[in-house]
Amino acid sequence: MKIFLCLFAIFVVIRAHHPTVSSSSSAPASFWDDADAKVERETCDYNKKITFDMAKSGNTPRRVRVYADGIYDLFHQGHANQLMQAKNLFPNVYLIVGICNDTLTHSRKGRTVMNQKERYEGVRHCRYVDEIVTDAPWELTDDFLTLHKIDFVAHDEIPYTSGNQNDIYAKVKERGMFAATQRTEGVSTSDIITRIVKDYDIYVRRNLARGYSAKELNVGFLKEKQCQFQNKVDELRNKGMRVMNDVKGDCITKWEEKSRNAIETFVSLFGRDNLNTITNILDKSKTRLMRTISPEHNPGTSSSGISVAS
Repeated sequence: MKIFLCLFAIFVVIRAHHPTVSSSSSAPASFWDDADAKVERETCDYNKKITFDMAKSGNTPRRVRVYADGIYDLFHQGHANQLMQAKNLFPNVYLIVGICNDTLTHSRKGRTVMNQKERYEGVRHCRYVDEIVTDAPWELTDDFLTLHKIDFVAHDEIPYTSGNQNDIYAKVKERGMFAATQRTEGVSTSDIITRIVKDYDIYVRRNLARGYSAKELNVGFLKEKQCQFQNKVDELRNKGMRVMNDVKGDCITKWEEKSRNAIETFVSLFGRDNLNTITNILDKSKTRLMRTISPEHNPGTSSSGISVAS
């Protein structure tokens, strides 16, 4: 019994200092009002303040509670990279992620593609996240920081303006509670939306072909018919390509059969000494024939950019 208790105590110590040794890594992050998140928060002695130097050294009396926030619409690798950096700011981090709800987001930043529940779930399934705070505030107050027992706030260093404020993280920075992460260049939610808008016609045609109605896609009658007509043209073109490929295959097969018969006749009449020469001539003839009936093209894609593969 004593041996068992000793082993259990060692496990608790290891888990406290190495949060990766945890069964929760195979499950989504908890919401802030879930039972396990409440236990984690209540057992945290927030009176034991952790300085930046302490956190960096890993010499802390408890896990370092780091908070990152955002909208996280169309969750992508830039978001994941930010959260990975936040999780690895210090050796022993408990990462809390705050996500603003739809009402606040739409009033401050504009329309989102995903609703708040979808955005919560997207971040919740990121492996670096330990806890999700729903209905997160736009600006962090002292009461909010104290309620969630936050030690540091992680965000990129570029000032985030809002309303009359030049930087909503200014107060956190003044208190020494700010920890900088780096932005991932070349990817953002706005960039992804821009790609979709740029290829709008292609995506409308694709979804109409997949069975979505014009009403669901919010397109008019004329636009629907135009897209359906173009899809039909591509379908006929691709069907023609398949027929040509079949005809080409039949021609090559018949040509090879006749060539083989001719070689066998030649060999029976004149012997095998010139067999290699005749075979090389026929191979070159076959190559020229294939180039003639099958000019270079990409049969897998239509001229409009829509893949014809099913």
